[in-house]
Amino acid sequence: MRKKIFIDTLGCAKNEYDSQNLAAQLLERGCGLADSPEDADILIVNTCGFIEAAKVESIEHIFSMAALKGESKKLVVTGCLSERYHEDLSKEIPEVDLFTGVNDYDDLPGLLLAESTGDKVQGEVEAVLPYRKRVFPEGTYTASLKIAEGCNNTCAFCAIPKIRGPYRSKRIEDCVREAEDMAAAGVRELVVIAQDTSYYGKDLYGKAMLPELLHELCKVEGIRWIRLMYVYDDGITDELIETIKQEDKICNYIDIPIQHVADSVLKGMRRKSTGDSIRKTIAKLRKEIPDIHIRTTILVGFPGETEKDFNELLDFVEETRIPRLGAFAFSDEEGTLSYRMDGKLDEETKNERVEVLMRLQSGISESLNEEKIGKTYEVMVDEAVDEEACRYLGRTRYDAPEIDDAVEFTGTTSHQPGDIVFVNVADSSEYDLYGEEVSHEFTK
Repeated sequence: MRKKIFIDTLGCAKNEYDSQNLAAQLLERGCGLADSPEDADILIVNTCGFIEAAKVESIEHIFSMAALKGESKKLVVTGCLSERYHEDLSKEIPEVDLFTGVNDYDDLPGLLLAESTGDKVQGEVEAVLPYRKRVFPEGTYTASLKIAEGCNNTCAFCAIPKIRGPYRSKRIEDCVREAEDMAAAGVRELVVIAQDTSYYGKDLYGKAMLPELLHELCKVEGIRWIRLMYVYDDGITDELIETIKQEDKICNYIDIPIQHVADSVLKGMRRKSTGDSIRKTIAKLRKEIPDIHIRTTILVGFPGETEKDFNELLDFVEETRIPRLGAFAFSDEEGTLSYRMDGKLDEETKNERVEVLMRLQSGISESLNEEKIGKTYEVMVDEAVDEEACRYLGRTRYDAPEIDDAVEFTGTTSHQPGDIVFVNVADSSEYDLYGEEVSHEFTK
């Protein structure tokens, strides 16, 4: 009998990528994909285990699926949480039939179809990240391309290297092959991801090869936008900046995981950056690419962060006026270097600092959006607000899917997600733009 699989994916784009690859393997072996857990024979929860909030969400989803399991369904838990805590989970949640980790996706289909049960598979870490087939939901127009797995950085607050292993790049030709698969599936926006995209190629080619990879990806027909995520500031070279300037498909947008700017905090975090290096990188980017939109994430409340350190961070945010900035409070994660550190802040102080920072950022974002009024931007349609009235939500080239600002506009005709239009901005709010379509193209 043809088994139907339901995959519940939590966490980041890397997990979504892994689930799409797993779905492709299952389809190749004759399985079907269920639209709901009720219709499935096998339930798979692909978990996140990065910080406490993600762990809680993953456990809630596991229990939710366990309640639907009954006697006829099989429940499998995979991903980062399962990799990190499989022994504890197997004791606490006996309803789960199989726990697997982040290096076990290739083995999982065979185990499922063989009706195996038991503890975690001990998957081996591949030396080179291979080409992966993926399954995209119908209508997919934006998707991530994972160019590497793992991480060689030793940030004190992060458990990712222990979970996902050392950095392994994917060959350029295999990245291009996957990009061609994406384009054939209707993808128009390609989001380049890895734990550290700027490190790409050092393990495989002996030097950083992100610019060379980007030039090749830009040759793929059908891909219109290419977006760079998770580029560390020490990897933003003159060559990379020139590549962004040269290639029209590459959005003038870059995600730089800054985390902090106070040197004492950065040193405690074991970051390679300094406050000065971060400021210089931002200044260089803005000089060479005046309309560059930087996204970053700030970690507030790291052990030992003083009020002076936090005020320096606030001054930096006010001075640099980064268009896309988010913040989260330090999460004390066992197995990380910071777990054993002194000087930990209480939850109230950490949360208050996040609120103060985001209030400041809200005003900055509102001011920057006001400067866009009267200007025209290329916008990718995400969804219809009111199809009969031709009202839509979309994003500019300066906004990543699901995390950045939206553009609500009235169209001149009907559109589908992935269509590209040009919108004149008439109004704005702190995180959104509002306008009217002035022209469009249909090349999807």
